[in-house]
Amino acid sequence: MKDCVVFKIQRYCIDDGPGIRTTVFLKGCPLKCQWCHNPEGLSSHVQVTYDDALCIGCRVCESVCPNSCHVFKNGKHLFLRDDCIACGKCASVCPVKALEMAGKRLSVGDVMKVVARDVVFYRRSGGGMTLSGGEPLMHSDFSFELCKAAKEMGIHTAVETCCFSSMDVIEKMIPVVDLFLCDYKETSTLLHKEFTGDGNEQILKNIRRIDEAGKPIVLRCPLIPGRNMRPEHYLGISTLASNLKNLVRVELEPYHSFGLLKREKLGISADYSNTKSLEVEEACKVAEEIRTLASNIEVLVKR
Repeated sequence: MKDCVVFKIQRYCIDDGPGIRTTVFLKGCPLKCQWCHNPEGLSSHVQVTYDDALCIGCRVCESVCPNSCHVFKNGKHLFLRDDCIACGKCASVCPVKALEMAGKRLSVGDVMKVVARDVVFYRRSGGGMTLSGGEPLMHSDFSFELCKAAKEMGIHTAVETCCFSSMDVIEKMIPVVDLFLCDYKETSTLLHKEFTGDGNEQILKNIRRIDEAGKPIVLRCPLIPGRNMRPEHYLGISTLASNLKNLVRVELEPYHSFGLLKREKLGISADYSNTKSLEVEEACKVAEEIRTLASNIEVLVKR
């Protein structure tokens, strides 16, 4: 794969692996988590976002759109997304950035030019490059080439992944990835399918294969009120973590509602819009419960 749609390259990250890192977010994910906080990463295509609160009704977008996707009626701006081809003309002329592009097609070279800018910081801090998304393993050829290029430059590589992929993809990525940040969303296969659209059987197989290969694993577990905050799941986390020989730690990720505004901008409905963000104090109680179940593992709460 020569290129891929990237929706963000974030420099100076400190939460996506050790040290100072550059995190590359790839568009496209095979799962559809009800609580997704990066909904702009769900589709693998370039999209147009629209923020109604910013629109000043100048109607410049209406004049440049080739498919007449922008209609103004009774002072209201209607964005007809079904006809949008994401050409970007409307976003390029919007004076207040009410319309913006989510995603840009980049080559491996394009991405590495950005990543390479901070090599000195990686070396001083023990950092590197992290691939995230979306789901980077959905674009395994591109992700492989990125990690290979980074390794050739002596840059530490990490991949944040839901681990929902074929075993062949896992085998391909293992040699070029130094650290796997593996999501573990739900212990029950049936509930995992309800919450994300698919079961967790292959995910568990892949996590165990990564561990067998001797690769360090950080187990990342989102805590979602009304979904997976149950003693049975806490036991599942502790059991899985205790059986991983190369576990670095467990990271609990309290739910926050930041993704809801992003969904609105993308025109995506949210079935989870009434849920409040989880207080850190509540997540700390869960962390303590998991430590009680498995005293030999480190459990942190991401803030």
